[in-house]
Amino acid sequence: MTIIPPPRPVAGLLPVQQLTRLEDGERLHSLLWKAGDGWRMVSSAVLGGGIGERSWVLNAQVPHGYRRTDPHRHLAELACEAGVCGPGVGLMTAADVRAFGHACDGGVEAVATVGLGVRGWAAAPEDTVLAAAPGTINVVVALPVVLTDAALVNAVATATEAKVQALLDAGYDCSGTPTDAVCIAARTPGTDDEAVPFAGPRSLWGGRVARAVHRAVRTAAQP
Repeated sequence: MTIIPPPRPVAGLLPVQQLTRLEDGERLHSLLWKAGDGWRMVSSAVLGGGIGERSWVLNAQVPHGYRRTDPHRHLAELACEAGVCGPGVGLMTAADVRAFGHACDGGVEAVATVGLGVRGWAAAPEDTVLAAAPGTINVVVALPVVLTDAALVNAVATATEAKVQALLDAGYDCSGTPTDAVCIAARTPGTDDEAVPFAGPRSLWGGRVARAVHRAVRTAAQP
């Protein structure tokens, strides 16, 4: 696996690296955030999902028509190749992750990769729901503060609402794809830290999450 510098700087909380690999003769790309210690994350990811301390996030591009039935193992292998170990979060997408969107707002940062080849509305009729496949819109958000468990979950809802708003603003008639994923990272509490209890869109930190995610998704969703 080859690591190359990103085409534009992404600094602050989310200094991502771009990685390139050859898989079955196809050149594929990934984004890696080596967060290090001191982070709690909540994620819907197939690898490292749930709530807990995590030290890295890998957003890996896979081929269209991905057929592996062990994505968690595949992501673990890719993470190992990238030189990260321990607990982390692994995301998949069929989108070209090099076209990521990045935005900051008041200390909150968001990175989004967007692929809209299979899109629709969340509340679709049952016979239109597709089988699980690699998520095509992945959103990673980092906050420089401590969040309670409830606020972490609240931030997931806020980020999701902002994602849908960005898609509508970009001219897409959809709420996303059938398999979108999200990861919210906040600081691990220290001895004297007071956890933020709310992350809804009208709270201080939730509003920053919403605006950062909206701009990141809107950028990556440009037609």
